[in-house]
Amino acid sequence: MIDQDALDARGFAVVRNLIGPAECQALAALWPEQPRFRKHIVMQRHGYGQGEYQYFAYPLPEPVERLRQALYPELARVANLWNERLGLPKRFPATLKGWLRECHEGGQKRPTPLLLRYGAGDYNCLHRDLYGELVFPLQATILLSRPDKDFSGGEFMLVEQRPRMQSHGEVVPLEQGDAVVFAVNERPSKGARGWHRTAMRHGVSSLRDGERFTLGIIFHDAA
Repeated sequence: MIDQDALDARGFAVVRNLIGPAECQALAALWPEQPRFRKHIVMQRHGYGQGEYQYFAYPLPEPVERLRQALYPELARVANLWNERLGLPKRFPATLKGWLRECHEGGQKRPTPLLLRYGAGDYNCLHRDLYGELVFPLQATILLSRPDKDFSGGEFMLVEQRPRMQSHGEVVPLEQGDAVVFAVNERPSKGARGWHRTAMRHGVSSLRDGERFTLGIIFHDAA
């Protein structure tokens, strides 16, 4: 389902039509249901950009839990390959249950999947989603709204900070229901002397108008 060649070459891969329009609408409609969430963040209060997001509480809504469980095993295989290439000893369990047990035993017990809402003029600064010492190296963002119908602008962006070179940026076009899977913090990149680490950050450009909802699936819990 996930294009590993794209992940290896560019640090991200797009999964088209991961979920359908009805499920996108149902997930976006969870926004006002406050008991579903553990924390609400207004980005401009923290210098993160402009817009809002909310972290889901456990138990996660069924569609969010299902997506997290379904995506993890394939990404764990990629994560283990990446660590092998970088000479890192860490290997991730085959199941999300096993990985979350490690997170919780390490004091990272708060769920990190989140729902994000942007309005006209809103944006998300380039950042990395790190919530403690235990980090799963890949995550996913799913676009729930319709480009050029529900909103305009608001492109998903990735910036790769290459050693001894200028940074390289990517704009990743998405349609409703598409997911982009990408490196949380760093990825292996092959050079003349073998594999080395390349740092990555992600964000969202300014919305020109409308309203944009996205679902973020992060696999490590927060301290």
